[in-house]
Amino acid sequence: MTGKQKRYLRSLAATMPPVVQIGKNGLEDSVIDSARAALMARELIKVKLHNNSPEDKTIFEELADMLGAELVQVIGFNGVLYKAKKEPKIILPK
Repeated sequence: MTGKQKRYLRSLAATMPPVVQIGKNGLEDSVIDSARAALMARELIKVKLHNNSPEDKTIFEELADMLGAELVQVIGFNGVLYKAKKEPKIILPK
């Protein structure tokens, strides 16, 4: 993914609320399943890591690898993931 494409996705995610939240139980199956469902529906999601979570910020990379998604950005305790569909809704610049 090029820098221009990542900038475009970051601009789209700037105003999005987090749709998946990782809490005190860490990265459990229900979190992975909800992230997978959200990616299938939206292509671009924001994930929030709560302060009481035992995980650190590297959890976003692990989640992206599990889902086959691209980690676009990590700011603070928020991460943005992108996974294109076969017929994408989000058209990336070249």
